[in-house]
Amino acid sequence: MKGSRPEQAVLTRDTDMSKTEDTRRVIETMVDGLNDHRIDDIGEFFTQGFRWMGNQGCGTKTGLKEFQDNWQRPFQAAFSDKTCIDEARLYMGEWAAAFGRQEATHSGEFLGIAPTGKRVEIRYMDFWKVVDGKIVDNWVNVDFAHVAAQLGVDIFNGEGWEAYDRGEKEAPRPEAK
Repeated sequence: MKGSRPEQAVLTRDTDMSKTEDTRRVIETMVDGLNDHRIDDIGEFFTQGFRWMGNQGCGTKTGLKEFQDNWQRPFQAAFSDKTCIDEARLYMGEWAAAFGRQEATHSGEFLGIAPTGKRVEIRYMDFWKVVDGKIVDNWVNVDFAHVAAQLGVDIFNGEGWEAYDRGEKEAPRPEAK
């Protein structure tokens, strides 16, 4: 890339590192609460104006009620016996991040797929901002395509780039300049 570059890491530039342990406590308590399948009383962890910003297929939720009604409830209806396992967590001031998986049983409709009773792995990444002891923002990526594949549905119709990895297709290359 030549010329000026876009400004990077604007949101974390002025983080207060003295808040790291407070952030850790909020996130650890919240994950325990969600593993207990709590929905109605999770305002203990999130502000009323909390923003949950998910990838395509997950949607964006504005406010705690929208998160509860349009994410937590449908997710728990689709997947029972769910356990969240953060494989790694990072903390930096008011910021936290994690990646991991949920292990669950597909017990309700998901992406139009009827319940199968199969155990599935639901991979995710979360980035949280904590202010005054509560989560105000959560950027999320949940791997719905991986879940659908475990349920026998290829949402990429054979066009996923895994075909390159398996040697079934040749990966395109940019034109030389």
